[in-house]
Amino acid sequence: MTSLERTSPTAWIGAELASLKEQSLLRVSYEIEHRFGCEISLGGRKLLLAASNDYLGLSTDPRVREAAADAARRWGGGSSASPLVSGYSELQSQLESEIASFKGCDDCVVFSSGYLANIGTITALVGKGDVVFSDELNHASIIDGCRLSGAEIRIFRHSDPENLDTLAKKGGYRRGLIVTDGVFSMDGDLADLPAITEVAERYSLMTMVDDAHGTGVVGPTGRGTAEATGLEGQIDIVMGTLSKALGSAGGFVCGSSDIVSWIRNRARSFIFDTAPAPAALGAARVALRIAEEEEWRRERLRSMRDEITRSLSAEGIELPALAAAIVPLVIGDAERALRAADYLRELGVFAPAIRPPSVPEGTSRIRLSLMATFDNSHRELLVTAVTELARRYMTEPAAPVCGATGLKGTNTS
Repeated sequence: MTSLERTSPTAWIGAELASLKEQSLLRVSYEIEHRFGCEISLGGRKLLLAASNDYLGLSTDPRVREAAADAARRWGGGSSASPLVSGYSELQSQLESEIASFKGCDDCVVFSSGYLANIGTITALVGKGDVVFSDELNHASIIDGCRLSGAEIRIFRHSDPENLDTLAKKGGYRRGLIVTDGVFSMDGDLADLPAITEVAERYSLMTMVDDAHGTGVVGPTGRGTAEATGLEGQIDIVMGTLSKALGSAGGFVCGSSDIVSWIRNRARSFIFDTAPAPAALGAARVALRIAEEEEWRRERLRSMRDEITRSLSAEGIELPALAAAIVPLVIGDAERALRAADYLRELGVFAPAIRPPSVPEGTSRIRLSLMATFDNSHRELLVTAVTELARRYMTEPAAPVCGATGLKGTNTS
């Protein structure tokens, strides 16, 4: 074979892509033409957006948009440097103080994304000779942080504190960290934080909660899963994002002054990353204030969730107990889930199929995300569409959340 006849070293990629397509696992991005609050324009059609993490509807709030524009006008389009060089602005400092106060913690550090916050924090806290205990259905950013840390990873069954206790009892580590989602992003259920903290106290383990889907949504005042479970001030590390209920972009980690100082000095995804853009910081500050002051948004969101659950139950569609604003409709087969998502679009609802590796094999689904800005017509459309979807694609009783199926999640691979 001559050099001209050699196979391209990247030829395998095409074959792998073809394999993904054959398995109905190839991902594509949908090009949204315009967004009108909780509605979007796609392919020239206006659709209800039921696939957004903008739970409180703040990303398009005029006050948040103006705050973003004002910050960009004053500070520029980007921060231009890492936070420990010259990228750390007064805006970031103020936001960190405000988030720390909101979460009831001593201090806070803001990252440019939630993914980087999890990776940086876990790798700063544990390493070789340590153990990290991770719920099997934790988010990919937690999984990657665990892997990158070099610590031994012990995966406990979803929301199973007895299994966690068994794994912790084995010992054999210098330091230990228990990390869990607060609200699980694909099932909408709440972590059993009281039981987790009991295990942590029993074995002197650190606790970390990813509160991305709980911040601004759960708890009496929206302070998240620790508040919802009566454990404010008792979780060592509280992580969250600015990109969901707060309608901006970025991530944060709260804790004691010493923990936050350690993260600033040891989290590589903070030290070596450009600081967040001023527009994101400015938007998040105003969104946080609105989230605190406008309780009607949480009340509306909870009411919407409960009304939809009752309406679907009346149609024979039983859902698991939902803690936040996430409604999982488990379909099973990936190809079938794709067809279900297409059918929903025909009915006027945009909610793409969620398939492996985002969820375990055999649990592909439609993941509906509710927004406080849905009105009664949106609710009625959603209930009608899901009822029609169930008749066509969920002919058997609705599947339980994947934590109850006994299937391993993406944490295991």
